[in-house]
Amino acid sequence: MTVTVLMVVIVVTLAVGLFVFRAIPGVRAYFGFRGKRLITCPETHTTAAVDVAAGEAAVGAFLTEPTLRLKECSRWPERQDCGQACLQQIEADPENCLVWNIVSKWYEGKSCVFCHKQIGPLHHLDHAPALLGPGFKSVEWNQVRPEQLPDIFSSHQPVCWNCHVAETFRQTHPELVVDRKPEPKRIR
Repeated sequence: MTVTVLMVVIVVTLAVGLFVFRAIPGVRAYFGFRGKRLITCPETHTTAAVDVAAGEAAVGAFLTEPTLRLKECSRWPERQDCGQACLQQIEADPENCLVWNIVSKWYEGKSCVFCHKQIGPLHHLDHAPALLGPGFKSVEWNQVRPEQLPDIFSSHQPVCWNCHVAETFRQTHPELVVDRKPEPKRIR
């Protein structure tokens, strides 16, 4: 191996290492700021759902410092020209305003209203648990607008996925459901 080839390999290795070292904060910024978040709007003092432009935050972290900007807000397009002061809440505590974490904490330690089984920790690939409303109708939590979740959590009860499916079927097809009284267990 010649000295020139060795020098080129060393320079390329250092360049790739420097690129990877600089890319790590960008990757962290992307995964740290993606996802729907709930904030309190500084203008109206009500709950709003926002999405941060995570890609731009990642590029900013790669180049210099991550700059946060909203990509979406539940108050847009009417208030699209706001000062985005709500970003301070996200910068201060990005994990506790993430909708997934808020929902997970609410379901934590709760049991299904129907079968009384504990719902357990939520996982992204599992079926979504549901909420039983005052009208005795269940709805999956991810089918509700995120900014409505805090109010819904105060008036609804948790329902596991299996009971949600059974109760939804019971309500949509009552002619196909037969209710039988449970028989006492037979002792042999």
